[in-house]
Amino acid sequence: MLRQEASQSDVDGNLLQVGLSMIQGHDAGRGSVLFKNDRMYRHNLARFNYTTYDVRRSQDVINPGTSHRDIILLANNTEDNGDMVTHPFLYARVLGIYHVNVIYTGEGSLDYNARKVEFLWVRWFEYDSNRPVEWTDSKLDPIRFLPMANERAFGFVDPKDVLRGCHLLPAFARGKARMDGVGLSRLAQDAKEWSGYRVNRCV
Repeated sequence: MLRQEASQSDVDGNLLQVGLSMIQGHDAGRGSVLFKNDRMYRHNLARFNYTTYDVRRSQDVINPGTSHRDIILLANNTEDNGDMVTHPFLYARVLGIYHVNVIYTGEGSLDYNARKVEFLWVRWFEYDSNRPVEWTDSKLDPIRFLPMANERAFGFVDPKDVLRGCHLLPAFARGKARMDGVGLSRLAQDAKEWSGYRVNRCV
């Protein structure tokens, strides 16, 4: 965000770019990032604009408290993410919608103005097959939740990276993931999850 501001600034842009270039790695500037008033704000709804298949404008509304809470993103297949199958999309369930007012005080800081940062807290799905499903297969893409003990099971997403909401169908034949109905996390609502899901396609 600061680099983008620097590229648009004629007066202090070069100074800011030099200061930001001193930060090496992702953890170097972590101690210089402060939440204004130590507050994080939660929202009930997120809206995503997208283009429909017939080239019209539409909007998806995501609400973590309802069944309309699953999203689709483009996968970054240029990086080694440990997955055996290369799939063009990522799927996630939104657990929370937040924003914080962030103040950066590290190298390259020119002011103490707070900047609004929005993010989604999500639980990731993983692809549940040994090969990508082709259109000619006449099948829906199978996915499932990553185990909660997995370090990649939860994460944060920039709302700008979301393509749109998606419709996931439970794989009813595989049954519930927890037959006793007792989950490990009230926030993740895993007591109600299914063993697998199918990604519905719109034609």
